[in-house]
Amino acid sequence: MTVNDLATRAGVPPHVVRYYTRRGLLHPKRNARNGYREYAAADLYRLKFICRAKRVGFTLTDIEMILGDADRGVSPCLQVRRLVRHRATENDERLADAQRLQQRIREAVKTWETVPDRPPDHESLCRLIDAIAFDEDAGDATTRRTGPNVDL
Repeated sequence: MTVNDLATRAGVPPHVVRYYTRRGLLHPKRNARNGYREYAAADLYRLKFICRAKRVGFTLTDIEMILGDADRGVSPCLQVRRLVRHRATENDERLADAQRLQQRIREAVKTWETVPDRPPDHESLCRLIDAIAFDEDAGDATTRRTGPNVDL
């Protein structure tokens, strides 16, 4: 199978096959007559596995480790469980961060309804951003709305 054949069968663009080959995730043989890479059915299975693993959140680095274990005949399941637990924790943290950001955005929208537009000066480039940034700088909701040098 050529790069294009493999890509078509796996439903990915040819450049993805080439990239995964450069990274060592796929192992084509070279055709002695024309120098083209030739992929086997095992490469198609491997490429589909890589795509499935990416869809469930594994990085290419994770996949390299998983495939490395499998290539050595070692079950990658222990590593997969550990990676998924770690990824779940990371996702929980990102979700919490996103929720905090969403709350800050909602507060900003509410605060900005009463803040007049002002041109930049030597103390502030954008008073809207400055008005909400003091919340993080000072940790005080009162300071956020009336922070130093901010004329609301």
